Amino acid sequence: MSQSKPIEFVGMKKIQEGGKGNAGFDSSEDLHDSSVNTGYKSDFQINGDHSRDKENAATEKVEIVIEKPRPLVYSVTDSPPIHLTLLLAIQQALLPVSTSLSVSLLVAELVCARDDDEIKAKLLGTTFFMSGCATLLMVLVGVRLPIFQGPSSTYVVPLLGLAQLQEWSCPSKEDLVSYYSNYTTNMTDLHGRLPVPREVIYGHLEKLQGSLMVAGGIHILIGLTGLVGVIAKFVGPITIVPSLFMVVLYVHNVTVDFAETYWGSAAVTSAFGIIFSLYLANRSTPIPFWNNSRGFHIMWYPLHQILISVIIGWILSAVLTSTGVLSNDPNSVQFYARTDARNSILSTNPWFYFPYPGQFGAFRFDAAAFVGAIVATIMSVVDSICDYNACARMCHVPFPPAHAMNRGIFWEGLMSFFAGMTGAGHATNSYGGNIGAIGITKSASRRIFVVLAGIYIMFAILGKVNAAFITIPYSVLGGSMLLYFGIFLGVVLSQLQFIDLNCTRNLAILGISILLGFMMPYWVKKNPKGIETGVEEVDRVLTMLISNGIFIAGVVSCFLDNTVPGTKESRGLEAFAEGEESLKGEKVEYIEGMEIYDVPFIPDCIKKSKFAKYCPILPDYSKKKESS
Repeated sequence: MSQSKPIEFVGMKKIQEGGKGNAGFDSSEDLHDSSVNTGYKSDFQINGDHSRDKENAATEKVEIVIEKPRPLVYSVTDSPPIHLTLLLAIQQALLPVSTSLSVSLLVAELVCARDDDEIKAKLLGTTFFMSGCATLLMVLVGVRLPIFQGPSSTYVVPLLGLAQLQEWSCPSKEDLVSYYSNYTTNMTDLHGRLPVPREVIYGHLEKLQGSLMVAGGIHILIGLTGLVGVIAKFVGPITIVPSLFMVVLYVHNVTVDFAETYWGSAAVTSAFGIIFSLYLANRSTPIPFWNNSRGFHIMWYPLHQILISVIIGWILSAVLTSTGVLSNDPNSVQFYARTDARNSILSTNPWFYFPYPGQFGAFRFDAAAFVGAIVATIMSVVDSICDYNACARMCHVPFPPAHAMNRGIFWEGLMSFFAGMTGAGHATNSYGGNIGAIGITKSASRRIFVVLAGIYIMFAILGKVNAAFITIPYSVLGGSMLLYFGIFLGVVLSQLQFIDLNCTRNLAILGISILLGFMMPYWVKKNPKGIETGVEEVDRVLTMLISNGIFIAGVVSCFLDNTVPGTKESRGLEAFAEGEESLKGEKVEYIEGMEIYDVPFIPDCIKKSKFAKYCPILPDYSKKKESS
């Protein structure tokens, strides 16, 4: 009687073929009937030796190796199908739309263009255009990670402190009445409103243009010279938290100005946003979809919390407008909460619009605006470093090397320079929300973000699209601002987790810097002429600096943090850096290597030159050649 063959399980591998579960066994015909619908594929080897004795024949060796599931559906270098690429790009594009609108309206408030819908449409179009161009360059030749570049609130908020200066204040209603009474103006064309004259608006925009260009030039030098690492050594969580915490000193005023137009729709917008973002955070949105393989079916995608809440608030405002609840008097605050308050912009705005340098006039420099932009530049550099590392971790790739970091900061600075030239009033910065969306959709392909950049450029060029966004009621925007800036402040406070809060040193620095950040602007408000050096320009700059709580809190906290003795660990510098050193002893598995950070289209003559070796934004090709 023949012995039965001992069986050895050599391995078990999961089939990754579009989620199909019908799997068989690559084995003999006798074992084929044992195949089950598991979604796994097993390789069996049957080793029989009839000369073995009974004891050896009875022995079995079973070794099962299960391959880990792929963490991403589409990695950084993958190319999804065109229809999926477009769908995923649209989803990523919808996330920062409300933020882009909010930031552009903040710039409009600063330059006194609250009632000038044409200027607001141009500012929004310029914002969309710069966001698209910056994202495209960042993905292709910048840090080369799937990162969206959008309008940075860290640039706008410090500039809001300029409104406290006399030369940046907007004309009062009495001044506007006097202005229009002295000029022959058709009041019917103004729809009962008194917009600030264009020469005042353009004057503010011209000063913002020139100041942001100079700050962008310094931003470029930081990346081009490799100073990113130097800044990261001195600017840590203890500096960042007090500085950005002072945002509330300016943001709460602007949010109230928008929300007070009708508190009801603002409350509904923010309430639904809170429900979607907090109570239903783990739920997805059902989206009807059809394709050839599956026909009509439902696709589940993450909730667009702020976007859906804005749509609900917009619908409520439309109902309130049609029922006559909201006042139709242009001089009433409620008029700005109506859905038809700015419908005229839909007909007057051109079909196509292309932002160009100097569209609002010549470039002028303003020292006060420049100081505010420099403060924001330092903050955005540190913020970008954290976002680059967070994106790399989300994409399951190694952290960016120094040349990729420098290159990313360089391109951000260059796009900030061009944002100043075109009059956007703000720079572009990386967006953490889109990085989080990568983890939810499991799609990190660069192709998706290239299409995303194209969508934003299209938004900018199509003037009617900009006009449609401008018609969103102010009360709805106020509700969305509550969500956006509330989450922003929460993220800022989350940086406290990196420092030792049991250390008296850290608590004292945080408390003193924040208190001074509130005290000095209050003193300037009580004593607007309190600083008199004899030189008017110096008085203006000093007044602007002291009245800027963000600047005061940042300088005081940075000085104390770097002069008062303390370890890097307690100061949060080691954990905050999120570098490779912080991951020592931690086993990290990557699905792609450092090659994703290589710059494309570099000629061999440059690779072989000494320039590449000493250029901070290029990899050292000589080391790569030696290692290969």
